[in-house]
Amino acid sequence: MDLRSLGYRTDLIFPAFDGEIIDRGDYLVIRSPRNPTFYWGNFLLFAASPREGDFERWRELFAREIGVPPEVEHQAIGWDAPDGETGFLEPFVQAGFSVSRDVVLTTSAPRPPARPSAIVSVRPLRSPAECSQALDVQMLCRGEGHEEAGYREFRQRAMDRYRRMEEAGLGHWYGAFIGDRLVADLGVFHDSRGLGRYQSVETHPHFRRQGIAGTMIYEAGRQAMSEHGLHTLVIIAEEDAAPARLYQSLGFVPTERSMGVVWWDRQGAEA
Repeated sequence: MDLRSLGYRTDLIFPAFDGEIIDRGDYLVIRSPRNPTFYWGNFLLFAASPREGDFERWRELFAREIGVPPEVEHQAIGWDAPDGETGFLEPFVQAGFSVSRDVVLTTSAPRPPARPSAIVSVRPLRSPAECSQALDVQMLCRGEGHEEAGYREFRQRAMDRYRRMEEAGLGHWYGAFIGDRLVADLGVFHDSRGLGRYQSVETHPHFRRQGIAGTMIYEAGRQAMSEHGLHTLVIIAEEDAAPARLYQSLGFVPTERSMGVVWWDRQGAEA
């Protein structure tokens, strides 16, 4: 299956490293065995948006390819529609699925923020202690409904993957530091074709609205492009949300849409 979507193509940088991507012709099976509660690491990606009759078929395929409760506590399904085509969503919505409508933004030259933070330095993490600080910030920023123990395990497994990717020369996890204290973090990783993809932009709640996130996004992107020879940076956000507006102020341009549906047991699976 040939993907048109830049968003999903860069999503697959990560399972391509240490997971499984299986081409079934009209859909892809994506699995991340090291992190089974990560629902956008364990999902199906179809070539076209859902039509009548696809609800039952797609759920049956997910059960067959990914699994069923209690081993798998979620269902996540995307489709290759960079134009944002929604298709026939009503059965999914009625069954309790959330619709994921994201905007994919790109730049070949990130722009510094209008009011950069002068109090932070941005660089890759250097030690296990700094990685632990990043995990603590991510825990403080977790979404509603994510219980602490399960979310910490999910994020720790994700950070372990990023560490292995860094060791393989595929990018870095960056922190914004005030002295030795990490107050914000994100990742930038890349494929072999010069595409870089941001991951998990988070800022400690006590340090928001101070220009730190914008400064970190710009500096990390600039450093990644220089070190790895990247020609395009990709970042994804919810449509019409504050992060998308921040990214546009830094020179990122809305390029396409990324569509999907998710159901999850809030006691089990994670984002």
